[in-house]
Amino acid sequence: MVSTQDQTRSDLARLLWLSVAAAVATISLKTVAWLVTGSVGLFSDAAESVVNLVAAVFALVVVHWASRPPDEEHAYGHEKADYLSAGVEGALILFAAVGIAYSAIGRLINPEPLSDVALGLGVSVAASAINLFVARKLITTGRSSNSIVLEADGRHLMTDVWTSAGVVVGVAAVAVSGWDRLDAIIALVVAANIVATGISLIQRFTGGLMDRALEPQERAAVESVLADFAGEDVEFHALRTRRAGQRAFVSVHVLVPGEWSVKRGHDLVEQIEGRLRDVLRHATVFTHLEPVEDPKSFADTELDRREKPAA
Repeated sequence: MVSTQDQTRSDLARLLWLSVAAAVATISLKTVAWLVTGSVGLFSDAAESVVNLVAAVFALVVVHWASRPPDEEHAYGHEKADYLSAGVEGALILFAAVGIAYSAIGRLINPEPLSDVALGLGVSVAASAINLFVARKLITTGRSSNSIVLEADGRHLMTDVWTSAGVVVGVAAVAVSGWDRLDAIIALVVAANIVATGISLIQRFTGGLMDRALEPQERAAVESVLADFAGEDVEFHALRTRRAGQRAFVSVHVLVPGEWSVKRGHDLVEQIEGRLRDVLRHATVFTHLEPVEDPKSFADTELDRREKPAA
């Protein structure tokens, strides 16, 4: 029987193959648009689509890698590999921005007239429509499934849509005004805009590597569950959260009266863990049961104990 998580990974792979197909189609269309017009903006747009193809193929590799089950060397699974995709795509976006800026500066210094603008723009708009459809699909599914890989690839494609929009406007304005340098100026503006998306993806990459806590709404859901169980006999501390790709990790210490039986305490933490898994998608929950009367129970609220327990 196929698990829900395996099915999710299979669905993600199919969407990434869609991204690969879209990249191949748009590269072809945008290359035609560049060759027809001679526009540096359209050339840069085509070059960014090549980056999209490389990123989509890399994302497919990452999805396969991240779906591997835990093993002896990776007891917590391989899902952190998802962050590699965000980091690589962020870097590729920045690389594309540098390439666009380089080409644009050259054309700004030595402007050239454009040709067959209407045909070139029509082909470019068709390519952008493909990217827009696929990007929205990837971003929506990526957010709903907590897939860093899918969302990163979708956002990368969306920057390509914005790039194309800016280039189309610029090339059309050049054709209307006759000011050839405007083609290069628009390309520079677009390059500056997509830098922000590249930086955002790299921040997600570094945040994942640094075990950043769950998003505020997710942490609020965790705290709400704990509040439901807290009372005169039950307290909590040392709550820690992090995310590795699709999987959320939660650890918390549960303090109960020392006179409770092991079974009573175990039944309680089983309920708590179950509720936390209900409110978080793909969550692994660790609880540590402690007697509330023992001072040593409050010495391990930080990563390192504040004092050594008595021998």
